Amino acid sequence: MRTFGVEEELLIVDPATGQPAALADRMLAVTGRPPDMVREFKLEQIEVQTPPCRDHDELLESLFAGRQLADRAARRCGGRVVALATSPLSSATTLTPDERFAHMDHEFRLTAREQLTCGLHVHVGVASPDEGVAVLDRIREWLPLFAALSANSPFWFGVATGYASYRTQAWNRWPSSGPQELYGSVAAYRERIAAMIATGSIFDEAMAYFDARLSRNHPTVEVRVPDVPLVAGDSALLAVLIRALVETTAREAADGVAPLGTPVAVLRLAAWRASRSGLDADLVHPVDGVPVPAGAAVEALMAYIAPVLRDGGEYARTELAVAELLARGPGERAQREAAGRGGLAAVVAMAISRTASPAGGWDDGARATLSVVPRV
Repeated sequence: MRTFGVEEELLIVDPATGQPAALADRMLAVTGRPPDMVREFKLEQIEVQTPPCRDHDELLESLFAGRQLADRAARRCGGRVVALATSPLSSATTLTPDERFAHMDHEFRLTAREQLTCGLHVHVGVASPDEGVAVLDRIREWLPLFAALSANSPFWFGVATGYASYRTQAWNRWPSSGPQELYGSVAAYRERIAAMIATGSIFDEAMAYFDARLSRNHPTVEVRVPDVPLVAGDSALLAVLIRALVETTAREAADGVAPLGTPVAVLRLAAWRASRSGLDADLVHPVDGVPVPAGAAVEALMAYIAPVLRDGGEYARTELAVAELLARGPGERAQREAAGRGGLAAVVAMAISRTASPAGGWDDGARATLSVVPRV
Protein backbone atom coordinates (compact mmCIF):
# COMPACT_ATOMS: atom_id res chain seq x y z
CA MET A 1 0.00 0.00 0.00
CA ARG A 2 1.15 3.52 -0.75
CA THR A 3 2.05 5.67 2.22
CA PHE A 4 -0.16 8.66 2.87
CA GLY A 5 -0.31 11.58 5.24
CA VAL A 6 -2.44 14.58 6.06
CA GLU A 7 -2.08 18.27 6.83
CA GLU A 8 -4.99 19.83 8.71
CA GLU A 9 -5.43 23.57 9.11
CA LEU A 10 -7.29 24.43 12.32
CA LEU A 11 -8.92 27.68 13.41
CA ILE A 12 -7.84 29.16 16.76
CA VAL A 13 -10.66 30.75 18.74
CA ASP A 14 -11.43 32.54 21.99
CA PRO A 15 -13.64 30.03 23.85
CA ALA A 16 -15.53 32.82 25.60
CA THR A 17 -16.56 34.71 22.46
CA GLY A 18 -16.07 32.17 19.67
CA GLN A 19 -14.12 34.72 17.62
CA PRO A 20 -10.80 33.91 15.93
CA ALA A 21 -7.80 34.50 18.19
CA ALA A 22 -4.29 35.37 16.94
CA LEU A 23 -2.42 32.86 19.11
CA ALA A 24 -0.41 30.74 16.67
CA ASP A 25 3.04 32.10 17.53
CA ARG A 26 2.34 31.88 21.26
CA MET A 27 1.15 28.29 20.84
CA LEU A 28 4.34 27.36 19.02
CA ALA A 29 6.45 29.07 21.65
CA VAL A 30 4.88 27.23 24.59
CA THR A 31 5.27 23.86 22.83
CA GLY A 32 8.84 24.38 21.65
CA ARG A 33 7.86 24.55 17.98
CA PRO A 34 7.24 20.83 17.34
CA PRO A 35 7.87 19.82 13.71
CA ASP A 36 4.31 18.52 13.28
CA MET A 37 2.70 21.88 14.16
CA VAL A 38 3.51 24.89 11.95
CA ARG A 39 2.45 28.47 11.24
CA GLU A 40 0.06 29.41 8.48
CA PHE A 41 -0.81 32.61 6.61
CA LYS A 42 -2.75 34.09 9.55
CA LEU A 43 -2.06 33.92 13.29
CA GLU A 44 -5.64 32.78 13.84
CA GLN A 45 -4.85 29.36 12.37
CA ILE A 46 -2.38 26.56 12.91
CA GLU A 47 -1.45 23.55 10.79
CA VAL A 48 -0.90 20.06 12.20
CA GLN A 49 0.75 17.33 10.15
CA THR A 50 0.82 13.56 10.35
CA PRO A 51 3.89 11.52 9.45
CA PRO A 52 3.66 9.18 6.45
CA CYS A 53 1.28 6.38 7.45
CA ARG A 54 0.49 2.96 6.02
CA ASP A 55 -3.06 2.24 7.17
CA HIS A 56 -6.31 3.79 8.33
CA ASP A 57 -5.74 3.20 12.04
CA GLU A 58 -2.24 4.65 12.04
CA LEU A 59 -3.44 7.76 10.24
CA LEU A 60 -6.45 8.22 12.52
CA GLU A 61 -4.26 7.93 15.62
CA SER A 62 -1.90 10.56 14.22
CA LEU A 63 -4.80 12.88 13.39
CA PHE A 64 -6.14 12.68 16.94
CA ALA A 65 -2.67 13.26 18.35
CA GLY A 66 -2.18 16.35 16.18
CA ARG A 67 -5.53 17.87 17.07
CA GLN A 68 -4.99 17.20 20.77
CA LEU A 69 -1.47 18.66 20.66
CA ALA A 70 -2.80 21.84 19.06
CA ASP A 71 -5.71 22.10 21.48
CA ARG A 72 -3.48 21.69 24.52
CA ALA A 73 -1.21 24.42 23.19
CA ALA A 74 -4.18 26.70 22.55
CA ARG A 75 -5.53 26.12 26.07
CA ARG A 76 -2.18 27.16 27.54
CA CYS A 77 -2.61 30.46 25.69
CA GLY A 78 -6.26 30.98 26.62
CA GLY A 79 -7.72 29.66 23.36
CA ARG A 80 -9.04 26.50 21.74
CA VAL A 81 -8.74 25.02 18.27
CA VAL A 82 -11.72 24.12 16.11
CA ALA A 83 -11.92 22.17 12.87
CA LEU A 84 -14.02 24.73 11.00
CA ALA A 85 -13.09 25.60 7.43
CA THR A 86 -14.19 29.24 7.86
CA SER A 87 -14.98 31.38 10.87
CA PRO A 88 -18.69 31.60 11.70
CA LEU A 89 -18.13 34.90 13.53
CA SER A 90 -16.84 38.14 12.08
CA SER A 91 -13.38 39.24 13.15
CA ALA A 92 -10.30 41.04 11.91
CA THR A 93 -7.43 38.73 10.95
CA THR A 94 -3.73 39.05 11.71
CA LEU A 95 -1.02 38.40 9.14
CA THR A 96 1.69 36.07 10.36
CA PRO A 97 4.98 38.03 10.54
CA ASP A 98 6.89 36.84 7.48
CA GLU A 99 8.45 38.73 4.57
CA ARG A 100 6.84 36.52 1.94
CA PHE A 101 3.41 36.77 3.55
CA ALA A 102 3.80 40.56 3.70
CA HIS A 103 4.54 40.58 -0.03
CA MET A 104 1.42 38.48 -0.69
CA ASP A 105 -0.67 40.78 1.47
CA HIS A 106 0.53 43.83 -0.45
CA GLU A 107 -0.02 42.27 -3.86
CA PHE A 108 -3.37 40.53 -3.34
CA ARG A 109 -4.98 43.12 -1.05
CA LEU A 110 -8.54 42.17 -0.01
CA THR A 111 -8.16 38.56 -1.15
CA ALA A 112 -5.21 38.18 1.21
CA ARG A 113 -6.71 40.25 4.02
CA GLU A 114 -9.92 38.25 4.10
CA GLN A 115 -8.06 34.95 3.75
CA LEU A 116 -8.81 32.79 6.77
CA THR A 117 -9.74 29.35 5.51
CA CYS A 118 -8.82 25.91 6.79
CA GLY A 119 -8.36 23.00 4.43
CA LEU A 120 -7.35 19.37 4.47
CA HIS A 121 -4.35 18.45 2.31
CA VAL A 122 -3.83 14.75 1.59
CA HIS A 123 -0.43 13.50 0.43
CA VAL A 124 -0.15 10.11 -1.29
CA GLY A 125 3.17 8.57 -2.23
CA VAL A 126 4.06 8.12 -5.89
CA ALA A 127 6.96 6.24 -7.43
CA SER A 128 8.17 9.14 -9.58
CA PRO A 129 7.15 12.55 -10.90
CA ASP A 130 6.07 10.81 -14.12
CA GLU A 131 3.64 8.62 -12.21
CA GLY A 132 2.50 11.64 -10.23
CA VAL A 133 1.63 13.66 -13.35
CA ALA A 134 -0.17 10.65 -14.84
CA VAL A 135 -2.25 10.52 -11.64
CA LEU A 136 -2.95 14.26 -11.74
CA ASP A 137 -4.29 13.90 -15.28
CA ARG A 138 -6.68 11.13 -14.22
CA ILE A 139 -8.07 12.22 -10.83
CA ARG A 140 -9.36 15.63 -12.01
CA GLU A 141 -12.99 14.61 -12.56
CA TRP A 142 -13.33 12.99 -9.13
CA LEU A 143 -11.99 15.84 -7.01
CA PRO A 144 -15.21 17.93 -6.77
CA LEU A 145 -16.78 15.04 -4.83
CA PHE A 146 -14.29 15.68 -2.04
CA ALA A 147 -15.52 19.25 -1.65
CA ALA A 148 -19.02 17.84 -1.08
CA LEU A 149 -17.91 15.03 1.24
CA SER A 150 -15.87 17.43 3.39
CA ALA A 151 -18.16 20.50 3.25
CA ASN A 152 -17.68 22.35 6.54
CA SER A 153 -17.99 26.09 5.87
CA PRO A 154 -21.58 27.35 5.56
CA PHE A 155 -20.80 30.62 7.40
CA TRP A 156 -18.39 33.40 6.44
CA PHE A 157 -17.56 36.05 9.05
CA GLY A 158 -21.05 36.31 10.49
CA VAL A 159 -23.02 35.59 7.31
CA ALA A 160 -24.98 32.48 6.37
CA THR A 161 -23.69 32.04 2.84
CA GLY A 162 -26.14 29.49 1.44
CA TYR A 163 -23.12 27.35 0.49
CA ALA A 164 -22.11 24.05 2.06
CA SER A 165 -18.44 24.82 1.41
CA TYR A 166 -17.95 28.56 1.15
CA ARG A 167 -14.25 28.01 1.72
CA THR A 168 -14.15 26.68 -1.84
CA GLN A 169 -15.49 30.01 -3.11
CA ALA A 170 -13.15 32.09 -0.94
CA TRP A 171 -10.10 30.02 -1.83
CA ASN A 172 -10.81 30.21 -5.55
CA ARG A 173 -10.25 33.96 -5.48
CA TRP A 174 -6.52 33.20 -5.67
CA PRO A 175 -5.61 33.46 -9.37
CA SER A 176 -3.74 30.15 -9.49
CA SER A 177 -6.37 28.01 -7.74
CA GLY A 178 -8.67 25.34 -9.09
CA PRO A 179 -8.52 22.56 -11.69
CA GLN A 180 -5.97 22.39 -14.49
CA GLU A 181 -6.03 21.18 -18.06
CA LEU A 182 -4.21 17.92 -18.85
CA TYR A 183 -0.42 17.99 -18.60
CA GLY A 184 0.64 14.84 -20.43
CA SER A 185 4.20 14.92 -19.08
CA VAL A 186 6.35 16.17 -16.23
CA ALA A 187 7.99 18.62 -18.61
CA ALA A 188 4.60 20.12 -19.49
CA TYR A 189 3.71 20.33 -15.79
CA ARG A 190 6.92 22.24 -15.05
CA GLU A 191 6.47 24.45 -18.10
CA ARG A 192 2.99 25.46 -17.02
CA ILE A 193 4.15 26.50 -13.57
CA ALA A 194 7.11 28.37 -15.07
CA ALA A 195 4.76 30.21 -17.45
CA MET A 196 2.50 31.18 -14.55
CA ILE A 197 5.45 32.53 -12.55
CA ALA A 198 6.68 34.41 -15.62
CA THR A 199 3.48 36.47 -15.65
CA GLY A 200 4.50 38.00 -12.32
CA SER A 201 1.07 37.21 -10.89
CA ILE A 202 2.38 34.48 -8.60
CA PHE A 203 5.76 34.52 -6.93
CA ASP A 204 6.89 30.91 -6.99
CA GLU A 205 5.83 27.26 -7.27
CA ALA A 206 4.45 27.33 -3.73
CA MET A 207 1.70 29.63 -5.02
CA ALA A 208 0.53 27.11 -7.64
CA TYR A 209 -2.66 26.53 -5.65
CA PHE A 210 -4.00 23.77 -7.89
CA ASP A 211 -6.71 21.35 -6.74
CA ALA A 212 -3.96 18.72 -6.87
CA ARG A 213 -0.26 19.04 -7.54
CA LEU A 214 3.12 17.40 -7.13
CA SER A 215 4.49 18.18 -3.69
CA ARG A 216 7.59 20.36 -3.73
CA ASN A 217 9.05 18.70 -0.62
CA HIS A 218 7.90 15.08 -0.71
CA PRO A 219 7.56 12.29 -3.31
CA THR A 220 3.79 12.65 -3.25
CA VAL A 221 0.72 13.88 -5.03
CA GLU A 222 -0.99 16.49 -2.86
CA VAL A 223 -4.80 16.83 -3.06
CA ARG A 224 -5.95 20.19 -1.69
CA VAL A 225 -9.71 20.29 -2.41
CA PRO A 226 -11.35 19.31 0.91
CA ASP A 227 -12.47 21.58 3.71
CA VAL A 228 -10.96 20.51 7.01
CA PRO A 229 -13.62 18.12 8.36
CA LEU A 230 -15.23 18.68 11.72
CA VAL A 231 -14.14 15.30 13.08
CA ALA A 232 -10.84 13.51 12.64
CA GLY A 233 -12.55 10.31 11.53
CA ASP A 234 -13.82 12.05 8.40
CA SER A 235 -10.32 13.34 7.61
CA ALA A 236 -9.01 9.78 7.83
CA LEU A 237 -11.86 8.50 5.64
CA LEU A 238 -11.21 11.11 2.93
CA ALA A 239 -7.51 10.25 2.98
CA VAL A 240 -8.29 6.55 2.51
CA LEU A 241 -10.57 7.38 -0.43
CA ILE A 242 -7.97 9.66 -2.00
CA ARG A 243 -5.20 7.08 -1.59
CA ALA A 244 -7.40 4.49 -3.32
CA LEU A 245 -8.16 7.01 -6.10
CA VAL A 246 -4.44 7.66 -6.63
CA GLU A 247 -3.69 3.93 -6.79
CA THR A 248 -6.60 3.28 -9.17
CA THR A 249 -5.52 6.00 -11.59
CA ALA A 250 -1.86 4.96 -11.38
CA ARG A 251 -2.89 1.46 -12.42
CA GLU A 252 -4.92 2.86 -15.29
CA ALA A 253 -1.99 4.94 -16.48
CA ALA A 254 0.30 1.90 -16.34
CA ASP A 255 -2.26 -0.02 -18.42
CA GLY A 256 -2.40 2.74 -21.02
CA VAL A 257 -5.91 3.96 -20.18
CA ALA A 258 -6.27 7.51 -21.43
CA PRO A 259 -7.50 10.27 -19.08
CA LEU A 260 -11.06 11.49 -19.56
CA GLY A 261 -9.85 15.00 -20.40
CA THR A 262 -12.93 16.89 -19.18
CA PRO A 263 -12.54 20.62 -19.94
CA VAL A 264 -11.62 22.87 -17.02
CA ALA A 265 -14.79 24.90 -17.60
CA VAL A 266 -16.89 21.82 -16.80
CA LEU A 267 -14.73 20.88 -13.81
CA ARG A 268 -15.20 24.37 -12.37
CA LEU A 269 -18.97 23.98 -12.65
CA ALA A 270 -18.79 20.59 -10.94
CA ALA A 271 -16.75 22.14 -8.13
CA TRP A 272 -19.21 25.02 -7.80
CA ARG A 273 -22.11 22.57 -7.56
CA ALA A 274 -20.34 20.60 -4.83
CA SER A 275 -19.50 23.80 -2.97
CA ARG A 276 -23.05 25.10 -3.20
CA SER A 277 -25.07 22.11 -2.00
CA GLY A 278 -22.64 19.57 -0.59
CA LEU A 279 -24.42 16.25 -0.15
CA ASP A 280 -27.90 17.78 0.05
CA ALA A 281 -28.69 17.98 -3.69
CA ASP A 282 -27.43 16.80 -7.06
CA LEU A 283 -23.74 16.62 -7.92
CA VAL A 284 -22.15 16.43 -11.35
CA HIS A 285 -21.38 12.81 -12.24
CA PRO A 286 -17.58 12.55 -12.61
CA VAL A 287 -17.74 10.48 -15.81
CA ASP A 288 -21.06 11.39 -17.45
CA GLY A 289 -20.96 15.11 -16.58
CA VAL A 290 -24.68 15.33 -15.78
CA PRO A 291 -26.54 16.00 -12.51
CA VAL A 292 -27.21 12.95 -10.34
CA PRO A 293 -28.19 12.58 -6.67
CA ALA A 294 -25.18 13.09 -4.42
CA GLY A 295 -25.29 9.50 -3.21
CA ALA A 296 -25.17 8.22 -6.77
CA ALA A 297 -22.07 10.29 -7.51
CA VAL A 298 -20.38 8.95 -4.39
CA GLU A 299 -21.49 5.44 -5.29
CA ALA A 300 -19.74 5.89 -8.66
CA LEU A 301 -16.53 6.80 -6.82
CA MET A 302 -16.83 3.75 -4.58
CA ALA A 303 -17.37 1.48 -7.58
CA TYR A 304 -14.36 2.99 -9.34
CA ILE A 305 -11.94 2.49 -6.44
CA ALA A 306 -13.48 -0.74 -5.07
CA PRO A 307 -10.83 -3.10 -6.53
CA VAL A 308 -8.05 -1.18 -4.80
CA LEU A 309 -9.95 -1.00 -1.51
CA ARG A 310 -10.59 -4.74 -1.65
CA ASP A 311 -6.95 -5.48 -2.47
CA GLY A 312 -5.98 -3.58 0.67
CA GLY A 313 -8.65 -5.15 2.87
CA GLU A 314 -10.26 -1.71 3.34
CA TYR A 315 -13.52 -2.01 1.44
CA ALA A 316 -16.01 -3.04 4.15
CA ARG A 317 -14.81 -0.47 6.69
CA THR A 318 -14.68 2.28 4.09
CA GLU A 319 -18.11 1.46 2.67
CA LEU A 320 -19.65 1.64 6.16
CA ALA A 321 -17.91 4.94 6.94
CA VAL A 322 -19.07 6.47 3.64
CA ALA A 323 -22.65 5.31 4.27
CA GLU A 324 -22.57 6.90 7.73
CA LEU A 325 -21.22 10.16 6.31
CA LEU A 326 -23.97 10.23 3.69
CA ALA A 327 -26.59 9.58 6.36
CA ARG A 328 -25.53 12.28 8.84
CA GLY A 329 -23.89 14.72 6.45
CA PRO A 330 -20.53 16.49 6.78
CA GLY A 331 -19.71 19.26 9.22
CA GLU A 332 -21.71 21.97 7.45
CA ARG A 333 -24.93 20.24 8.45
CA ALA A 334 -23.88 20.07 12.10
CA GLN A 335 -22.94 23.75 11.92
CA ARG A 336 -26.31 24.76 10.55
CA GLU A 337 -28.14 22.70 13.15
CA ALA A 338 -26.09 24.26 15.97
CA ALA A 339 -26.76 27.75 14.60
CA GLY A 340 -30.46 27.02 14.50
CA ARG A 341 -30.40 26.05 18.17
CA GLY A 342 -28.21 28.82 19.56
CA GLY A 343 -26.74 31.14 16.93
CA LEU A 344 -23.23 31.37 15.56
CA ALA A 345 -21.51 31.27 18.95
CA ALA A 346 -23.16 27.87 19.46
CA VAL A 347 -21.50 26.68 16.26
CA VAL A 348 -18.07 27.37 17.71
CA ALA A 349 -18.99 25.76 21.04
CA MET A 350 -20.15 22.64 19.20
CA ALA A 351 -16.92 22.53 17.21
CA ILE A 352 -14.80 22.89 20.36
CA SER A 353 -16.46 19.79 21.78
CA ARG A 354 -15.95 17.71 18.63
CA THR A 355 -12.62 18.76 17.18
CA ALA A 356 -10.24 16.93 19.51
CA SER A 357 -12.68 14.28 20.73
CA PRO A 358 -12.07 10.66 19.65
CA ALA A 359 -15.84 10.12 19.47
CA GLY A 360 -16.41 13.39 17.68
CA GLY A 361 -19.79 13.87 19.30
CA TRP A 362 -21.72 11.91 16.67
CA ASP A 363 -24.68 9.77 17.69
CA ASP A 364 -23.32 6.25 17.32
CA GLY A 365 -26.85 4.89 17.46
CA ALA A 366 -27.73 6.51 14.14
CA ARG A 367 -25.63 4.18 12.01
CA ALA A 368 -26.39 3.62 8.36
CA THR A 369 -26.57 0.31 6.56
CA LEU A 370 -23.53 -1.08 4.80
CA SER A 371 -24.72 -0.06 1.36
CA VAL A 372 -24.13 3.42 0.00
CA VAL A 373 -27.61 4.91 -0.21
CA PRO A 374 -28.24 7.85 -2.57
CA ARG A 375 -29.33 11.07 -0.87
CA VAL A 376 -32.42 12.77 -2.23
